[in-house]
Amino acid sequence: MDFTFTSEQDAWRQEVRDYIRAELDPRIIAGEEAYRQHYKLAMGFRKKLGAKKWIGIGWPKEYGGLGASPMMQCIFHEEMIYHHAPLDSQAYQLGPAMIKHGSEYLKRKFIAATAAQEIVWCQGFSEPNAGSDLASLQTRAVEDGDDYVINGSKIWTSMAHKADYIHILVRTDPNAPKHKGISYFVADMKQPGITIVPLIDMSNEHHFNQVFFENVRVPKTNLIGEKNMGWYVATTTLDNERSGIRDVARCRRLYDDIVGAMRQLKGVSGVRRDAGALHKLADMRVQIAVSRNLSYRVAWMQDNKQQPNKEASAAKIFATELEQRMCRVGMEITGLYGLLLNGDRRAPVAGILPYQMIVSIPATIAAGSSEVNRNIIATRGLGLPR
Repeated sequence: MDFTFTSEQDAWRQEVRDYIRAELDPRIIAGEEAYRQHYKLAMGFRKKLGAKKWIGIGWPKEYGGLGASPMMQCIFHEEMIYHHAPLDSQAYQLGPAMIKHGSEYLKRKFIAATAAQEIVWCQGFSEPNAGSDLASLQTRAVEDGDDYVINGSKIWTSMAHKADYIHILVRTDPNAPKHKGISYFVADMKQPGITIVPLIDMSNEHHFNQVFFENVRVPKTNLIGEKNMGWYVATTTLDNERSGIRDVARCRRLYDDIVGAMRQLKGVSGVRRDAGALHKLADMRVQIAVSRNLSYRVAWMQDNKQQPNKEASAAKIFATELEQRMCRVGMEITGLYGLLLNGDRRAPVAGILPYQMIVSIPATIAAGSSEVNRNIIATRGLGLPR
C-alpha cells in the first residue's frame, strides 16, 4: 500500500499553504476564541475562499464547487485547521447531504450560496432530552397546507445567533418507530416564532444556544429527501462530520507548538524536558500519524465512490480522544505556564492550550459520543448484535 500523496496533491497542499500565509489575518489565527472575537474578519476570509470556489472544492461545478476529489478537499481542510484558519463546519456537514438527497430546487437555492459563503448555517439536531440518543427527538412538524408547522426546541446549537438558516431534524410521524418518523428540513432563522437563548460554555464563550420553535412555518419544498426518512439522510451529514481530519490537524499543530514552546522556554523552571516528557511526545507523534491515516482512509473511500460509515466513526473516536491526550501531555510539559491565556506574553503556544484543553472535552460528545460511535463500529462494522 502506498501512503504517499500524488504530485498533484502535494502541489495543491502547497498552494493552500501559500494562500493562507498571504491572506489570513493574524488576529484570527489564535483558534476559535479569536475567530469569534473577530467574526467580521473571519467571515471576510471565508468569503474570499468562497470567491475562489474553495469552500466547496469537492462539490459539483454547477453548484458553486470545483468538482475536485474528496482527497483534495481533505487536504484543504487539514491545512486550514492546522493554520487556525476559520472554516464553516456546517457547510461541510449539510452540503454533501443536500447534494446527495436534496431536490434540484434546494440545491440551486442553497448549495452555491453556501459555497460562496453568502449563507451561514447552524445545525438543529440535539434536544434537551435527545443528545446521544438523537433518534428520541421530540420537536414536531405537522403538515398544514403547503407548509409544515414546527414546535419544540433544539440545544447546543452552535452559532445560531449568527446563522441565516438551520438544517433541522423533526418528528413528522409520532407513531412510527423512532428512527423512521423523522424528517429533515431547512428553516429560515429570521422568521417569526424562533427564539434564541445564549448558552455560555465552560470557556466563558457564547458559542452554543438553545433555540425554541413556536408555530414556525416551513415550506414543504424545504424538505431534504423523503418525508419520515430524515434519519437516513442525516447519517450522510454525520458521516461527513466524523472524518476526524479537523481534530487531527489541531493535534498536529498543538504537537508542533508544544515542541516549539519547549525550545522557547529552555531552562525555565517548571517546563519539562526530561526523558519521560520526550517519550510522551514520541508516543503522541506515532498516534497522530495513526489518526491521520484513519482520516485519510475516509477520504480515500470517498474518492473510490464508497460511503464511509464505521470507518468515519473510527476516525472520529481516535482523533477526538487523541486531542484530549495531546492537551494533557501539553499541560504536563508546560506546567503552570500552560495555564496562561492568550494575551500574556509568557504564555506558551500563544495561550491556546487552556482553551483547547477545555473544548477537547465536548469534542468526544459532539457529532455522536465516543460510546455511540463504538456501537456503530460494533454493529455495522463487526456485525455484533445490538
